[in-house]
Amino acid sequence: MELYARQQFDLMLREAAANYAERCVHRAGGPDAALALLREDPGSAVLGRAEFVAAVLSENLLDSTAGHCFVLEALDRRTLPADPGGPAAQVLGRLAGAALAEVLTIQATQVIGQQQVYA
Repeated sequence: MELYARQQFDLMLREAAANYAERCVHRAGGPDAALALLREDPGSAVLGRAEFVAAVLSENLLDSTAGHCFVLEALDRRTLPADPGGPAAQVLGRLAGAALAEVLTIQATQVIGQQQVYA
């Protein structure tokens, strides 16, 4: 991945993680509850991770085959879940969403943890 593209992805990811952390804290009713949910059930309907990931992809114009490939290239070292298959565009979309969701959960957990330390 080109350095400028990596920088763009990292910037988008930091912003998304900060926004997702804030959303988790608000929806869970506090940082302790948010951390517990992120660790125990990151796909919880309370946190709405799937909807958030879809919105991040859409807002950053990454909800296309090329955008999904961009996300997968940026997260090329991540292990992805098994996929049932289907049209390539749909598979790429699911895989990019899964990879982004995983890294977003990890970074949001770190953001909330840092906020607790400095609060």
